[in-house]
Amino acid sequence: MVTLKVGVIGGGSISQMHLQSYDKNERVELVAICDINETRAKAKAEKFGIKKVYTDYQQLLADSEIEAVSICTWNNSHHEIAIAALQAGKNVLVEKPMTTSIEKAQKVEEAVKASGKILQVGFVRRYDKNVEMLKAFIESGDLGDIYYAKASYLRRFGNPGGWFSDKKRSGGGPLIDLGVHVIDICWYLMGCPKVKSVSGNTYFKLGNRANIKNLSSYKSADYDPTKNDVEDMANAMIRFENGASLVVDVSFTLHAKKDETSVKIFGDKGGAEVEPELCIITENHNTILNSTPQVDQHSFDMDQGFQNEIDHFVRCCLDGVDTLSPVQDGVEMTKILCGIYESAEQGKEIIFSTED
Repeated sequence: MVTLKVGVIGGGSISQMHLQSYDKNERVELVAICDINETRAKAKAEKFGIKKVYTDYQQLLADSEIEAVSICTWNNSHHEIAIAALQAGKNVLVEKPMTTSIEKAQKVEEAVKASGKILQVGFVRRYDKNVEMLKAFIESGDLGDIYYAKASYLRRFGNPGGWFSDKKRSGGGPLIDLGVHVIDICWYLMGCPKVKSVSGNTYFKLGNRANIKNLSSYKSADYDPTKNDVEDMANAMIRFENGASLVVDVSFTLHAKKDETSVKIFGDKGGAEVEPELCIITENHNTILNSTPQVDQHSFDMDQGFQNEIDHFVRCCLDGVDTLSPVQDGVEMTKILCGIYESAEQGKEIIFSTED
C-alpha cells in the first residue's frame, strides 16, 4: 500500500486533532513532529509513535522523507511556514485562518501556483457530513436561490488567553478564531460568492473575565490573566456581488445566558439550520414543513469533522482529488476577516474593488 509520510508542525492543542486523525488513517505514516517546546514535541511523538522530533520547522522541511505537513502553529506564522513548505516540495494542510493579512494570503496563493503542490485550508466544518448532505440539497436547487445567511458563535466565558488573546500572534480575537468557522460554512453553502463589502464592529468591554469563579473554561497552555488585547465580541454584515448577504456575531466573553452556535441559510424555495441542530425548512401544498433528516449526528462532531478533513487531504495527496478548501478560498476568507477588522477600526463600510 502506498502511504503518505506526514510531518506535523506545532504541538499545541489543535495538533491533537490532526495527530489522532492521521494516526487512524491506514494510508498515513506519521514520521515527524516539530514544536519550539521540545518537551511537548517529545511527548506527542511518544504518544503517537513518531520517530523524528524537531524544534526548528526548517529542519523538518529539509527532511526528504516527509511528503506532506500539517501547520498547527500560531496564526501569524502560518504564511511563512506554508510558503517554506511549498517551496520545499511538500503538500500542505494549514490550520485556519490561512493568514492574518490579505497581502500574506496572496503570497501563499502565489507560492501554491509556483510549486504545483496542494494547499488545503483547515475549514474543518466543510467536512461535516451534514454540510455535505445539505450542500447536495442546495446544489440540486431544493432551497432555490440562497440570498441570506445568519450565523452566531457566542461564548459567554470562553477567552482561552495565551496566544489566542495576543493580537500579534493571533491576528485578533473571536472573529478570527471562531467567526472564521461560521462565516466560512455559510459562505461555502451559499456557493462562495465574491465579497462586495463588509461592515463590522468590535467591542473591548469585558476582557477575559479572569475574575469569574465557580465556572470553568478552556485555557491556553500559556494563559496569563493579565494579558489580553483582542476584542471580546464582533459583529458584521457581509455583502456579496450576487446580492446575497450574511450577518454574523461572535464572542469570547459576553453577558449571555449560555453559549450559542447557530448557522442558518435562507433561500427563496426553502431554508436550513446547520447548527444547533440540522433542520431543512420547505413549503409544499401551501404548507410549511420543518424536516429533520435522519442522520447519525444532528450537530457538528469535531472529532469526526477532523477525521473527514484529514482523510480528504490524504486522498488529495495520494489520489489527485481536488480539495474542498483550496487556497483561493483562504484568500477570500482572509479578505472578509481583515475587512471586518478594518471596518470596525475606521467606523465605515469597506467596499472591495471588483478586481480584488
